[in-house]
Amino acid sequence: MNLNTKTAIVTGAGSGIGLAVAETFVGEGINVVLNGRTVDKLARAAAQIDQPGRLAIVGGDITRPETAERLVDAAVGRFGRVDILVNNAGIFHTKSFTEYTVEELDLFLGYLRGTFVLSQAVVRQMRARGEGGVIVNIGTILTSNGVHGVPSSAPIAAKGGITALTKNLSVELASEGIRINAVAPGVVPTPLYGELTGEQLQSLNHMQPLGRYGTPQDIADAVLYLVKASWVTGVILPVDGGVDAGGDGAYHGARENAG
Repeated sequence: MNLNTKTAIVTGAGSGIGLAVAETFVGEGINVVLNGRTVDKLARAAAQIDQPGRLAIVGGDITRPETAERLVDAAVGRFGRVDILVNNAGIFHTKSFTEYTVEELDLFLGYLRGTFVLSQAVVRQMRARGEGGVIVNIGTILTSNGVHGVPSSAPIAAKGGITALTKNLSVELASEGIRINAVAPGVVPTPLYGELTGEQLQSLNHMQPLGRYGTPQDIADAVLYLVKASWVTGVILPVDGGVDAGGDGAYHGARENAG
């Protein structure tokens, strides 16, 4: 894939993983449409990347169906095409299973719906061009490996849907040259985690067999690999410092260190 002629849409691109993905793509010569709920935050992200000729900004809540059409229209209007979609936007908070409300569940599931609807809009554009394309979804290792100290049934139910969508859609669209994969991050401190103390960050290091927590760039590197890997589809790629391989046992040291 000649990346210099490609255009990507990245949701949740104002900070953290989404911003790292956008920066990495631009560094590879890919045009990027940045999406997030707050235009000011996207503008700061675009200023950080500092490649205005390769960037477009579309503010909007991805859980609202009309945002999907606006994103595709912006990509085609500015750059003429959509070749890559990274469904990164999401929210996360932990709570005991019986304490989640129906309203909170609906909020998490809204991001599954947004991933579904935006992917539909992008696939229609890819089909119209007839040149294939790539979708990379951002999931979590918690869909395959629950952790005792991280009660998160509601957000993980939504992320589990994204994992299932990745597998099924990859088979459905393979004959059209449209590849669907997902990255399943482990612990990657981003604004989603809130402010963490030095002690908390050190505790996170103890959770990883490789001895450190992840960075947004670790995930961006994995996304770029999946974009380039032309014979890879239907993969849920753990990028987690070895936690998934070690199971819940990898977390025992962190819980002990955290008291």
